[in-house]
Amino acid sequence: MKLYFKENLPDLMEGIGIFAQMFDFEVSDHGFGVSVAKSPDGKLEVERTPDGAVIRYDKKIHFFRGLSLLIQNMRESGESFKIAEEPQFSMNGAMFDVSQGNAVINVGHVKKILSRMAAMGLNMLMLYAEDSFEIKEEPYFGYMRSKYTFEEMKELDDYADVFGIEMIPCVQTLAHLIDALKWRCYSGIKDDDDTLLVGDEKTYEFIEKIIRSASAPFRSKRIHIGMDEAWKLGQGEYLLKNGYRSKFDIMTEHLGRVLEITDKYGLKPMIWSDMFFRIASENGDYYDKECSIPQEVMDKTPDGVQLVYWDYYHDDEDFYTGLLEKHQKFGSDPVFAGGLWSWTGFSLNYGATFRNTNAALNACKKKGIREVFATIWGDDTAESNVFSNLLGLQLFAEHGYSRILDEDKLKKRFEFCTGGSYEAFMDMSAIDEIPGCKPGNPENCNASKFLMWQDTLLGLFDKNISGLELSQHYEKLEKRMGKHAAANGEFGFVFEFLRRVCAVLSIKAELGLKTTGAYRNGDTGALGAIASSELPELINRVKELREFHRDLWMKINKPMGWEVFDGRYGFLLMRLDTAIYRIREYLDGKIGAIPELEQERLYFQGERKLGECNIYNRMPTASRISMTTFYLF
Repeated sequence: MKLYFKENLPDLMEGIGIFAQMFDFEVSDHGFGVSVAKSPDGKLEVERTPDGAVIRYDKKIHFFRGLSLLIQNMRESGESFKIAEEPQFSMNGAMFDVSQGNAVINVGHVKKILSRMAAMGLNMLMLYAEDSFEIKEEPYFGYMRSKYTFEEMKELDDYADVFGIEMIPCVQTLAHLIDALKWRCYSGIKDDDDTLLVGDEKTYEFIEKIIRSASAPFRSKRIHIGMDEAWKLGQGEYLLKNGYRSKFDIMTEHLGRVLEITDKYGLKPMIWSDMFFRIASENGDYYDKECSIPQEVMDKTPDGVQLVYWDYYHDDEDFYTGLLEKHQKFGSDPVFAGGLWSWTGFSLNYGATFRNTNAALNACKKKGIREVFATIWGDDTAESNVFSNLLGLQLFAEHGYSRILDEDKLKKRFEFCTGGSYEAFMDMSAIDEIPGCKPGNPENCNASKFLMWQDTLLGLFDKNISGLELSQHYEKLEKRMGKHAAANGEFGFVFEFLRRVCAVLSIKAELGLKTTGAYRNGDTGALGAIASSELPELINRVKELREFHRDLWMKINKPMGWEVFDGRYGFLLMRLDTAIYRIREYLDGKIGAIPELEQERLYFQGERKLGECNIYNRMPTASRISMTTFYLF
């Protein structure tokens, strides 16, 4: 396909060239003529007639969505067509966590995300960075962890600007700083291991370095300064120095000081809103529907900051409406942050993602919320691949260009913008939606994670999964994921990874139950087969999965951070080796019993749930040494 752009488009041609490579068309001085004009009413219009085509747009990002719509519909039909869309949000984008999960997406793959976002029509990207960026005066900030340099962040900002995508720095200036504050050089500015010491002048010198370094590479004058989930604010070193004070007073004074810094650099800040709502709630619940924030509290909240209402958990449109109204009472237009459920295991829960996003964004449109974004968190070193989120991004995009979501259009747009299969991406949810889960996985079962990392001899989750026939489930899924891998173009690797996960789980999911049953029934033949055949085969499959996972990590992310997975896979492999050793010692008569297999299996946390735990360190062992680095949870 050859496209001839009739107007001189100096601000658009670089992006058009990138699209030409992505979508396999040629820009020529002859061929199918395309006129480009500014829209008088803010709408996006794409029209094809026998004589050519026209794209009418308001913002730069709208042009690139319009161009992708033009190419898509020209390939679907040779007929004339006219598409008119009304953007619902002035800002609609994504936030990728590049700190908590240790996965710092490399520059090349952030660009790949940006170009796909441009085709979808998303116009904002944040990279949530606790210590994943360079502060040159602070060598221990992000020490031995992957991070972005000034030059890399500027390169990304330049690339995003080609499409009209705003990159907004996203940092922390109160809590969530455990990886930075663990170093002794920061002991003087710690309230506790996770939280900065409010009120100390050295704290604000440090925060100024964070804000200056994070914002300097970007064109945007907006900045997200965090301040969420400061669970122990004022209860550590601050309490010893200042005595007891209310969290609200501490919070507002600190916010005021940080706003002095953002004002100094001409920045427009936003913060996560949960601390204000938790403080006002009698039970400390962010989502307390009965919570009423007194007017005097709102009056004391510093001006000049925008509140970000984050909520990934509800599927009731009225619930979102109520919380949005509470935010609007603060006097500034709130931002809404939803969630793509990719942080609980090896896959993405698209059931929860679609239910909750549809309810939330419908409420946002009805309440006049103009700015939204999708969060992609990396809690506990999230195992899922970053590109498994593409369908969730498309969901946000299609909500952003229609008052009522058109699901058929969503499917077609996703398949054009990414080359992936809508059905295949939805099917990845089956990795965690195991037998026993309700349809759509509303309880957020993360079976792929706890079945992968739990110990075969100890089986902390075995009683929860008894009788579910998970081996058959994962055997079938392995075949399905193999077919998806072959049918999803450049993103086939997402499904090849999941195929290998299923190959492991088809053996491992129920092996603990099988081993315990054979031992208790005195079936030495079955135990011998487990030790000589099933466990060695499982070890081989784990090794193959690890190697493929490592190759993906090194291709997509910066290298530091992978060591955490080496630790997890290494622990798993050594424990599988020990399982063989223990069974053989028993079968050879060297030991008279295997105490690990005689221990009565209990439900994890006392009841039969399938979505109870997302913390790795609680999965392989009940020993407290596994909990030391996750005391906050």
